Amino acid sequence: MTFTGDGFGGYLTIFLAGFLATEVWRWLGLLLGSRLAVAGAPFQWVRAVATALVAGLVTRMVLFPAGALVQVPLAVRLGAFAGGVALYFLLRRNVAAGVGGGAALLLAAQLVGR
Repeated sequence: MTFTGDGFGGYLTIFLAGFLATEVWRWLGLLLGSRLAVAGAPFQWVRAVATALVAGLVTRMVLFPAGALVQVPLAVRLGAFAGGVALYFLLRRNVAAGVGGGAALLLAAQLVGR
């Protein structure tokens, strides 16, 4: 029986390959990222791009839903979206609060509608 043929060796190989392939980049990011100023232009650009990606994905989910979200009426999706945007601004432009709050409102609307 070979090292990868017994099951455990195969899983160990996959784990080590995945770990080693990503760990180098994590450490490199830590070393380079610690030198970036939070108020600096590169960091602000990365934050703006990340926020734009989240906004685009949320908009796509609201306007062109897939999977189980197709069954949710557009008015409910738009209401949850509006609530998420309101929470985003009320909580000092906190993206996580906006997305999480919108998802919670969507869930609450679905539970009430049953």
